[in-house]
Amino acid sequence: MHHDLTLILGGARSGKSALAEREITALPAPWHYIATAQAFDDEMRDRIRHHQARRGNGWHIYEDPFDLAQRLSTLPDGAPVLVDCLTLWLTNHLLADHCLQAQYDALEIALLARKGPVWLVSNEVGLGIVPDNALARRFRDEAGRLNQRMATLATRVIFVAAGLPLQLKGAARPPMMDP
Repeated sequence: MHHDLTLILGGARSGKSALAEREITALPAPWHYIATAQAFDDEMRDRIRHHQARRGNGWHIYEDPFDLAQRLSTLPDGAPVLVDCLTLWLTNHLLADHCLQAQYDALEIALLARKGPVWLVSNEVGLGIVPDNALARRFRDEAGRLNQRMATLATRVIFVAAGLPLQLKGAARPPMMDP
C-alpha cells in the first residue's frame, strides 16, 4: 500500500479538484500538478482556465495526457503531487485505443514506487443512468474499474458531493482553512 496516496472522487463540479488543491497547499511549496486534459474545444479550454485561475504561485504544472506513470517517476522524491484527473487520462487512452490494463499496471507501479504524497482526482461516473452507446458504457465501466484499483492502493479515499467531503477510507486530516 502506498504510504501517502489520496483518491478524491466526485461528479462534475462537485468540488473535488478544489479540495485536492486545498489539501496539497497545506504542505510547503513547490507543488507538482499533472494535468491530463486536452483542450479540443472552447468548453474544455474554459474548464482549464477555471482551474488555472484558482491556483496561485508555487505550482509546477505538467501537461501529460498519456504518460502519467513516466511523469510521476520524474518528479522529485518527497514533493507533493496532484494528478487531475484520472478519468480524462482514461478517456485519452480509450479514444487512442491503447491497452488499458497496461496503462493501469504502469500507473500502479509508479504510484507504489513514489516517495511523497500524491492526490489523485477522478470522476465517479457510475451513479447515473446506463449510457445508450457501447463506448460510453465501456468508459463508465473502465472508470469504475480504475477507481476501484486506485482506491485499493490509496491510504485515503474521499467522495465529494456539493462541495462536501465524505471520508470513505483512511484517517481524516485536520480541517484546513480556505486559502
